[in-house]
Amino acid sequence: MDIISNHPQIEQILGVWKEQIGETYDGYRGHVYRMFNCCLALRDCSEEEVRKLAIAAAFHDIGLWSAHTADYLPPSVAQAQKWLAENGLSDWAEEISLMIDMHHKIRPWRDPKYPLVEVFRQGDLVDFSLGFFKFGLPSAYVSRLKAEIPNAGFHKFLLSGAKDWFCQHPLSPPPFMKW
Repeated sequence: MDIISNHPQIEQILGVWKEQIGETYDGYRGHVYRMFNCCLALRDCSEEEVRKLAIAAAFHDIGLWSAHTADYLPPSVAQAQKWLAENGLSDWAEEISLMIDMHHKIRPWRDPKYPLVEVFRQGDLVDFSLGFFKFGLPSAYVSRLKAEIPNAGFHKFLLSGAKDWFCQHPLSPPPFMKW
């Protein structure tokens, strides 16, 4: 399995957000590419599906920076929908919105209408869990992916945000978690 570390669609979208993301840009970019590669390794995708995954990957956590909130899924979806409308891809909005909105779902996504939603959820979880969850991906592939696309402090950034949430809401799950 080849590892993609530069995809024109991802670069175009993230480039617009680079200044706003700031010092965590390299970390977020790395996360986007690691989870994107996991998605591609989990499913043999058509060119259209690869493009949908790239768009969703670029936007899936962008609400952390666009709205500065722990409840970042709605603003992430809104930014993706805006971009899709501006680029004549509104017919993809429902599927990409679901990919973003359900990527922290605890249980598997089972609607066969949009199989990329579950692939996306799994791909994100592989990277978020640092490879603890693999969904059948070979350990060697996950290790190679982590070595070739550095973390650049992304998980440290996530832990900092989680600490802030749980200090303020010790008995509540974060708003982005879905059953």
